Amino acid sequence: MSNENQKPQSTPEATQPNETPSPFLNQTLPEGAPQGQQQSLAQATTQTSTNSNIPHYNLPRGAQTGNVGATTHFGFETINTTDKEQKVAQVFHSVASKYDVMNDLMSFGIHRLWKRFAINMSGVRRGQRVLDIAGGTGDLAKVFSREVGPTGHVVLSDINESMLNVGRDRLIDAGCSNVDFVLANAETLEPFEDNSFDLVTISFGLRNVTDKDAALQAMHRVLKPGGRLLILEFSKPVFEPFAKLYDLYSFTALPLMGKLVANDSESYKYLAESIRMHPDQRTLKGMMENAGLQNCDYHNLTAGIVAVHRGFKL
Repeated sequence: MSNENQKPQSTPEATQPNETPSPFLNQTLPEGAPQGQQQSLAQATTQTSTNSNIPHYNLPRGAQTGNVGATTHFGFETINTTDKEQKVAQVFHSVASKYDVMNDLMSFGIHRLWKRFAINMSGVRRGQRVLDIAGGTGDLAKVFSREVGPTGHVVLSDINESMLNVGRDRLIDAGCSNVDFVLANAETLEPFEDNSFDLVTISFGLRNVTDKDAALQAMHRVLKPGGRLLILEFSKPVFEPFAKLYDLYSFTALPLMGKLVANDSESYKYLAESIRMHPDQRTLKGMMENAGLQNCDYHNLTAGIVAVHRGFKL
């Protein structure tokens, strides 16, 4: 350790558990260069999908800052920047129902220890307000709900409706009465006011965000003065021989497990590729500082496969 979604349907019959049609499904999905790399549309190798059977999702509005350029990455594929959120949405709608099972299989259960370490770093206390971004199935939010107690409050947010539904059902079943569930885009966090939360967390979600700089600025905005941001994310292994074994595992075993367990090898191929395209530990620390966070540091876990970054709004 060192410092430094259920599959969406393309028909109108797709419903939520309350039998009302989802407002977040509608029509077809069109189909990077690493974030910040400017590349013309003519240079992009793959930019548009012609498969009209892939649904389009009405997602919460992104930041649209122009930070990223005309094209960006979707795993190792170069696509139009405007299409990335749609393609990521398709991935997580596809894997939502098997997300927890696959996490246990892929990490051999170690993801639970990573999350426990992040929670221990959170410093969360009774009566505080917590925002868990890209909270998915609610692993962290469930613990935070207990830690802040009845006088505190937790918001579980996700851009993906299927993932949020899984988390909502799980936490309601667990009796977490101090948790709200909000569809939100990490790039804007538009539903939330400035200086609203004592703690903001994002766990294994930042690498899927198109405009990471905008997301970090939004996280800084909604933090109270004195509040802290925690980012738990896959990162860059620090031991080269181990990194080669990790690559072999990621690009062979993960898609195979995805095929066998979730009937979806492509989503887990994207998972492995998206990790490689994510900023390394020092780069992400610098991005946090550029967003206005202070006293930033990070802790490598499992030889840098995962890192916990921490920063404060002072």
